[in-house]
This record gives sequence, C-alpha cells and structure tokens, in this order.
Amino acid sequence: MSRGCITLLTDFGTVDPYVAAMKGAALSINPDVRLVDISHEIAPQDIADAAFVLSGAFRNFPPGTVHVAVVDPGVGSERRILAAEAEGQVLMAPDNGLLPAALGGAEPDRLVVVTNASFFRHPVSMTFHGRDILAPVAAHLTLGVGLSELGHPVSDPVRLESIAPEIGEAEIEGSVIHVDRFGNLVTNIPGSAVRELAAKGGGEPHVELAGTVIHRIHRAYAEVGVGQLLAVIGSTGRLEVSANRRSAADLLGAGRRTTVRVSCASAWLHEQED
Repeated sequence: MSRGCITLLTDFGTVDPYVAAMKGAALSINPDVRLVDISHEIAPQDIADAAFVLSGAFRNFPPGTVHVAVVDPGVGSERRILAAEAEGQVLMAPDNGLLPAALGGAEPDRLVVVTNASFFRHPVSMTFHGRDILAPVAAHLTLGVGLSELGHPVSDPVRLESIAPEIGEAEIEGSVIHVDRFGNLVTNIPGSAVRELAAKGGGEPHVELAGTVIHRIHRAYAEVGVGQLLAVIGSTGRLEVSANRRSAADLLGAGRRTTVRVSCASAWLHEQED
C-alpha cells in the first residue's frame, strides 16, 4: 500500500510562510512525496468547519494517503496529537474533536497518540507543531513507518458536540453547517432522510429557512432562473440551499447555525389551511 501522498488542511491562509514551512519539513524527509492542498482557508480556529472540509475530501484519495489537518487553538498546551487509520487512509490532527467529526462519528480501525519524538523535527517549537511534528511524522509514514511506531493506542479522543438533525415522522429540523465560497448553504440533513420523508409523506418536500420556503427539491442549479433560490442534494450527499449564479447566503442573510426545516408538501399545505 503506497503512502506517497500527503494532503494538508489548515487555517493558515497563504499570505504567511507557514504552509510552505510544513511542505519543506515533509520534503526534507521524503523528497518524492506528493503534497496536495485541500484548503488553507479555514477560518482561524474553526475546528468544526475543518472537520466538514476534511470529511468531504479525504475519501476521494488513493488508499494509504496521509491527511494532515492543522487547526490547532490548543498548540503548546497538554492537548495530544492523534493519528488514525480509517477506510484505508491515515488522518492526523490535534486531539480537539476534528478527527472524530471528520469520520462522522465512526470508529477508526486504529487510533494512536503521537509521542515518538524520533520522528519529529528538532527543536520542536511550542507554537508550530504543524511544521515540527505533524508534517515530519506524515512524511515518515509515507516511507513505511507504521502507526504502532508513533505511540500507544488510545480510545478516548475529544469529540465535538453533536450537530445531528432531528428527524421526525413529518418534519426534519437541521441547520446550516457550512457556507462555501459560492454562498451555497450546506446543511447537516442527509439527502437520504429527505427522500425517506417524501416517500412517507407522499408529496414534494418543502424547505424552509430564514423566513423563505422553497417548494421542491431540484436536481441542478440550472433548473431555476438566474438569481432564483433552490434546494438540492449536493455532492456531499447533504441538503443544500443555493441560488443560480448568486449567493444564497447573501440573498437570505443566512449562515452557519441557521435553522432549516423540511416537511412534505401534504403536511405543509395542511399547515397553511389550519
């Protein structure tokens, strides 16, 4: 199983030298490794959004890829650094809830705390573990080092507060969990739950948020006119609220944590008659 690829996900931006320093640290150990940027535009210290972005990307890579996520408000503290093996890939991040959230709550095949300093870059900065611990360790993994060599197994990772939707018989209540650069409002409501609700309710699902009701689920942005809102099951498999060639976030004044409700056409019409 090849481990010749490392992905990087950070909140560092691209103005400062931090991302390049991490890449240099990895290349100093494995000059042949392939480095892929997932994103460096996570809002500072936004662990939940980093987990969402990682979850939407890592499964698309070849088996054995090492994914390094550095959103680390606790750098320099007693917080641990974790390495997980899951779905044939390796994910590394500080122990702040990022990895369990990226895995959707699923248990990894193996989980270890990274403590073996022989794989670190020295001296280790108290403020830049991405360069001095995570990137070097990832590079060693691409050269065949096993997880068991990094440290001891653990079973108690920090977990973020659950943001699962409430799925009822006649309605689903969820929230926006991500706003992409196009202004699409990605929710925590699975498309499968929307389809099941429609099958039980015998009608077209209606989506309500920010005082606006969208009366059906569309298949693509082009099914509505320019500037019009639509609801769609997006590429992540979740319900999204979008606008054709416009920002739904701007049009609705909505953002993360905005409440989203889905109900069937028959139930919604009955509500209006009452």
